[in-house]
Amino acid sequence: MSARILVVDDIEANRRLLQAKLEAQYHTVLLAGSGPQALQVARAELPEIILLDVMMPGMDGYEVCRRLKADPVTSWIPVVMVTALSEIEDRVKGLEAGAEDFLTKPVDDFLLMSRISVLMRYNAVASELRQREASGMRSGAMEEVSRDEIDRPSRVFIVDDDARSSTRIANMLRSQGHKATTLLEAGEMGDLAAERVDVVILSLFCRSFDPLKLCAHFKVNPLTRSISVVLVCDPDDRAAALKGLEIGASDMITVPVDRQELTARIRTQTRRTRYIDILRKRVDRGLELSVIDQLTGLHNRRYMMGQLQQFMARAARGGEPLSLMMADIDHFKRVNDTYGHAAGDDVLREMGQRFLANVRPKDIVCRTGGEEFVVVMPDTPGDKARAAAERIRHAVAAAGFSLPGSGVTLDVTVSAGVSTLQGPEDTMDDLLNRADSALYQAKSGGRNRVESIAA
Repeated sequence: MSARILVVDDIEANRRLLQAKLEAQYHTVLLAGSGPQALQVARAELPEIILLDVMMPGMDGYEVCRRLKADPVTSWIPVVMVTALSEIEDRVKGLEAGAEDFLTKPVDDFLLMSRISVLMRYNAVASELRQREASGMRSGAMEEVSRDEIDRPSRVFIVDDDARSSTRIANMLRSQGHKATTLLEAGEMGDLAAERVDVVILSLFCRSFDPLKLCAHFKVNPLTRSISVVLVCDPDDRAAALKGLEIGASDMITVPVDRQELTARIRTQTRRTRYIDILRKRVDRGLELSVIDQLTGLHNRRYMMGQLQQFMARAARGGEPLSLMMADIDHFKRVNDTYGHAAGDDVLREMGQRFLANVRPKDIVCRTGGEEFVVVMPDTPGDKARAAAERIRHAVAAAGFSLPGSGVTLDVTVSAGVSTLQGPEDTMDDLLNRADSALYQAKSGGRNRVESIAA
């Protein structure tokens, strides 16, 4: 998998060196020679990863990173700080500015490519979710991610068979307000997804079990796949660290573990985990919004049409009967005109509940617009469909509709039309039009009744 990577450095030789290394791995490289130019290119080109030099005249890399993360257009782009500075304080400063990682010059090829591989994997998930969100949610659901939600203290699970080591790391995190649980404290792994764990810290020094096998288990299990895994590793054991990153680990930290670097990396990984979780929830919500009527909680017309098409295709193949009931609230305009639209909404919600209470689990109840409801009845011949429609009509008329807070109870009725699929040549329009015609007959015949048209 290749990526579009922006390399930012005020020294051309450094830019060209990184460009050569990246292009040798078939990445597309963009170049910028200053902080302001980096901001401009990032906004215009939207690269997937930014390799950002720290020590630049004018605007240094820390300031560039802060501005990138403050801009909604570029805030999602992972930034890796690249500098000759090697002190822990410098790494922490970069991570606190919003960078995802930190590389020291001269850039180690192993670390460079492993970091890019991890970020590309993260980007692939985040990008797909953002695209699904953008295409599926158009009604105000694209609000910015709440910083409070992202920046709450982390929930961390520490997996290490060395009690002293795991306790030390847990105490480091607790001193910063994070909730840390060690394997020994928990007794067993438990359900990490149910515990809403953000990050698992996994020691590669474990001897009582294979930590890489456990890492692989986390990443193939759908319930824990999105949890970030940070490896604690020996700086000289590159093979194990690389294998862990290939398996799916999100980051690594070498021993001896520094408290500042640990908390900064945990914060970064927590933000990633929560960002992906928020995007997934938004996508799920968007899918729900696309098929659910928000007032009644019933399915909407779009969902009905899709399901009806599938049931018709199945009936055409196997000959199963299929019927449909179309119902309309009698004199609904009077409710709105007399008691207001809020009262009308109350009636619609209660109507939806009465429909649901009087159908089979496999029947599909939809509000298709205004005061119109449709019930799709698979595996149902015409006589049974009409009986079902009568049952629903009676349940609506049998008890009054109470308007909350007003003490008013209304007598509400429905008229309904029923149609049944006549054979493989019958179309969806035919089925719906017959139900609509039958509904018109019910209304013309005095309302609060059910009519059907066979063909």
